[in-house]
Amino acid sequence: MIDSRKLALGTAQFGLPYGIANRVGQVSRGEISQILDIAAANEIDTLDTAAVYGDSESVLGEIGTDRFNIVTKLPPLPVKIVDVEVWVEEQVYTSLHRLNVDAVYGLLLHRSGDLSGDAGQLIIRSLERMKTEGRIQKIGVSIYDPCELELVLQRWNIDLVQAPFNVIDQRLFTTGWLKKLYDLKIELHVRSIFLQGLLLMPREAIPENFRPWFFLFDRWHAWLQDNGISAAEGCLSFVESHPYIERIVIGIESRAQLIELLQAANSSLREEAPDLSCYDEKLINPSNWNLL
Repeated sequence: MIDSRKLALGTAQFGLPYGIANRVGQVSRGEISQILDIAAANEIDTLDTAAVYGDSESVLGEIGTDRFNIVTKLPPLPVKIVDVEVWVEEQVYTSLHRLNVDAVYGLLLHRSGDLSGDAGQLIIRSLERMKTEGRIQKIGVSIYDPCELELVLQRWNIDLVQAPFNVIDQRLFTTGWLKKLYDLKIELHVRSIFLQGLLLMPREAIPENFRPWFFLFDRWHAWLQDNGISAAEGCLSFVESHPYIERIVIGIESRAQLIELLQAANSSLREEAPDLSCYDEKLINPSNWNLL
């Protein structure tokens, strides 16, 4: 069973038609407002958004976020920027304005590679200054691969990391970074626990593009069926079985989906998931799916 306070609400769908299993497109403002009401009533206190999530920040700002801590992300650094520090401050203040808040709980780099070179030091200096000014409580990075953390931690004392973690992409655990981050007192939020919805799809609905990994999905669905477990329950219980995770980010398209996931989080499961760990970037990194 997962304490609902450990869940964070992913809001990419509030600003974009996001996710391979998305059935409704971009979520309407009326639906978003009711989703936020249900989340707050169940003690979910964290919203995850980003400047690049369409108009997600603006929608949240219009509806109101006073019941939540907000984690947002700095866009990737453009190639030609005359003054990096000014650009960073402009991006952060623009996000604060769109969100209609004076400060955010977390501000993450959307691309950790931006820390390399001289520009990286300027980004760090600007964000550290805004943290000192009280505009940001925690600063950190959103990563796609735990190997990125080596570079990040060589250059920056961060407070917060967001990373993918699910029954197929187990790199946070297998590389030892789950424990390392905890030992370094760095807060960890995990996302993509449903692999952008792919793990929730019925077996017959998984697109043909994923044929090279059908054997993994066959094992996954056979385990779910053998144990009478829903896919959402299986995904959530797998993540919960690993310690050191502060928040589990779940992307939501509707009130009904949020209620379903809250019910799945309340389930008590003891069955251990099959070993589906995979290191193939073509599968575990959704940004590569358009190449399949």
